[in-house]
Amino acid sequence: MKIEREDLIAASAPINRARAMPAGFYTTPEIFSLERERIFLKYWFFLCREEQVAAPGDYRAFDTPGGPIFVVRGKDNSLRCFANYCRHRGSILVEGEGNCGGRIICPYHAWSYFSDGRLYGCPDMQDAEGFDRVENGLVPLRLESWNGFLFANFAQDAPPLLDHLGDLPERMASHKLDRMRCTWKIELKADCNWKLILENAMETYHTGIVHKNTVGAQQSRTLPTRGNWICIQVISNRSIATLPGAPPPFPPIDGLDEDAQQGTYFTVIHPTCQFAVAQDSMWWLNVRPIAYDRSVVEIGGCFPEDRLARDDFDEKAAAYYERWERVGREDIGILEKQQKALESVLYKPGPLSWRDDMVQAVGLWVANKAGL
Repeated sequence: MKIEREDLIAASAPINRARAMPAGFYTTPEIFSLERERIFLKYWFFLCREEQVAAPGDYRAFDTPGGPIFVVRGKDNSLRCFANYCRHRGSILVEGEGNCGGRIICPYHAWSYFSDGRLYGCPDMQDAEGFDRVENGLVPLRLESWNGFLFANFAQDAPPLLDHLGDLPERMASHKLDRMRCTWKIELKADCNWKLILENAMETYHTGIVHKNTVGAQQSRTLPTRGNWICIQVISNRSIATLPGAPPPFPPIDGLDEDAQQGTYFTVIHPTCQFAVAQDSMWWLNVRPIAYDRSVVEIGGCFPEDRLARDDFDEKAAAYYERWERVGREDIGILEKQQKALESVLYKPGPLSWRDDMVQAVGLWVANKAGL
């Protein structure tokens, strides 16, 4: 399905005259291929928290649009990221998460590597002409951390992570995100385009309908940002990280600035991640694009580390986990229906509401970076 220039012009008009992105933006392999080449392989993308690979030898594997990768903590306590394939004939090296004990051993022909990426063992290669052990170590990716959140990048010439994040660190400073610890995560399959997930995550237009039996109707304000991120704040004098009906189990974070006290920040850190930062906790939606009509969403939840020492932590945290999972499943259910509807040959982009301003922003960022 070809994307017409006039449809892109209509989608980029002022919000009171703008229309939704054309169906082909979400339903064509060709657009997904452009996104892979010009976005997924060029920009920083979120992986996990540092404490999820806490001990020397700990690793976590990830499937990405650029292929399988993994993060490992070395004996020197440094974190590194590598392409997840053996330099012999390309077998996957590690899966899931675990501890490699200091050496990564290929399950196919037993080539092995130190946790810093150097080649250790390569059976029966003594007669291979020109073989260079140094040149056959693991292939690294760029890896940078901000407040304990790990981001990777396939592009060696990309600007530093902090340039990508712009003023996000300043906006979130009073939440002390460096003191957060991840305590829960879940993966959900979504038969829809990755952009639909992030668009939905940046508007409260749908909440009183799709989430009428969970979080209910919400109101938000759009905040100005600098860098490759956008932000709305759902206004509430209490955390909305749990369902309505009872006060949040945990108290607010000490020292929140006046702006942060007004509600929960919902962000998109381009291209594929949302951080939702409430008065007492934070959670993420990390979207992994699989194909133009298939995605995987990881939801991860974090609390200030001093909460974890409480005897009743598990009991109280359960209310947060329930909310995050239930709302995530409700969103995916409606988005899979939207994806199906976008396949209609009769579909025409509809007009946007003023409450769709960040939906428009997500689409225009992608269209611009993909060169559409």
